[in-house]
Amino acid sequence: MKVIIGAGDTEYPGWIATNCDVLDVLSRDSMHAYFSDKKATAFLAEHVWEHFTEDEGVRAALHCYEYLQAGGYMRVAVPDGNLQDASFLKFVGIGGPGPKDHPAATHKILYTYKKLISVFERAGFSVNLLEHCDEDGNFHFSYWNPNDGMIGRSLCFDSRNSYEKIGMASIIIDAHKPLTIKAR
Repeated sequence: MKVIIGAGDTEYPGWIATNCDVLDVLSRDSMHAYFSDKKATAFLAEHVWEHFTEDEGVRAALHCYEYLQAGGYMRVAVPDGNLQDASFLKFVGIGGPGPKDHPAATHKILYTYKKLISVFERAGFSVNLLEHCDEDGNFHFSYWNPNDGMIGRSLCFDSRNSYEKIGMASIIIDAHKPLTIKAR
């Protein structure tokens, strides 16, 4: 079972699209009601985690970790706070746009790659960084397969981007749940 978190109108073959009215990752009760004794093989969350505070992001990651099978992964993308473009940062920064049906759900955090990695590592995941800007604004890219979770706001799939200019930068990670779980 591959699940899109905060899908909006997004649908991909082989993925189950959910929104917070069906699956609220901040609520363990909602996660349990949705999954019961089942586990997801993968989660996909494109531009969702910035709508949580950092503590809420850790809590949501912990809930996803609990309902993800061992060896599963989450592909997560958020706006990149290291892109050196003032208009982009103003648009995606704290107070930035939220879903039209939830206007109060504005952006609550602007991530850098280090902060996003920390959120998922604190939940027990090991993290692979796929796209990000470093502290000097330099863009970094590692190949990723869109069949493993499509991210529209990415280097290859966002029309605002080219190899000459990044117009929409996302931090994209794959957060993996180990096959064997160490006792905490």
